[in-house]
Amino acid sequence: MTTPRRFPVFATIIVLAAAMTMVGLGVWQLGRKTEKEALIARYEAAISNADPVAYPVTATEAEVAAVLYRRSAVDCKFTVGEWRSISGRSRDGRSGFVHIIACGTTTATTETDETAYVQAGWSRDPSPPKWKGGPVSGWIVPNSEGFARLVADPPVAGFEASAAPDPGDLPNNHLAYAGQWFFFALTALVIYVLALRRRRG
Repeated sequence: MTTPRRFPVFATIIVLAAAMTMVGLGVWQLGRKTEKEALIARYEAAISNADPVAYPVTATEAEVAAVLYRRSAVDCKFTVGEWRSISGRSRDGRSGFVHIIACGTTTATTETDETAYVQAGWSRDPSPPKWKGGPVSGWIVPNSEGFARLVADPPVAGFEASAAPDPGDLPNNHLAYAGQWFFFALTALVIYVLALRRRRG
């Protein structure tokens, strides 16, 4: 007489807990999708606001986020370090390079030199012209490590205009991530059910 195999309670709890965790992560990604859509809508409203704000030379990441995609201006007293030339597009959609430089600038609230990052403009040539500084106005956009960058509009002398910043370009792939987590949860449950059937057989 064949002894019936015991139902694997512990393994079932582990699999169900894992599946519930994956579902929870999927739900969290759906929440992140809603948050990102609200953020993009806020930035789209900001970029249409013509009133300038102070460039955040000394600001926290949250303070930088509060002024992204607003108009601003800096007086680039002198350039600092080397130019960074990366692939980018012109205002009319041509491929080429945008050129970024750190500027020493004095704010209205301090008498010390602070650093402002300026995207001076676009060119086909990866080698930037020898611009030494001056007044720059444009849009504040995200830069690396929580800093801001000013996309010059109009471009500085020697450059053409870079493509205008578009908040819609911000990545919002949370729906895809949510779908992946839900799929992983379903796959884990299906595989476990098949394993249970084989075990009983």
